[in-house]
Amino acid sequence: MYRSFAAYEAAEEFTCPHCGSADVRRRIGRVAIAKSEDSRMDSLADEAMLSQIDENDPRSLGKFMRQMSQEMGEEMGDDFNEVVDRLEKGQQPEEIEQAMPDLADSPPADN
Repeated sequence: MYRSFAAYEAAEEFTCPHCGSADVRRRIGRVAIAKSEDSRMDSLADEAMLSQIDENDPRSLGKFMRQMSQEMGEEMGDDFNEVVDRLEKGQQPEEIEQAMPDLADSPPADN
């Protein structure tokens, strides 16, 4: 398996890693796209993405928060994950605040 196009191009012969056959075809798997921090912020502020948020539906807010954390590429911590899980299950933000009173006093997650 080749992890980059350069590694693929550098290979002189192509054989199946499982059976050793030379009768192989190139298949492109998952592709990762590197984005700058500005690009990530722009995608979060995209009106199409923001228009999907229904302020009356906690599941919608939870989905957006999950997308935001994935786009940031940073671990947001256990408290953040618990809040998002609760929102995605439909729990109202006010109920989460009551169930997690120390949330506002929690320090940010270590990176």
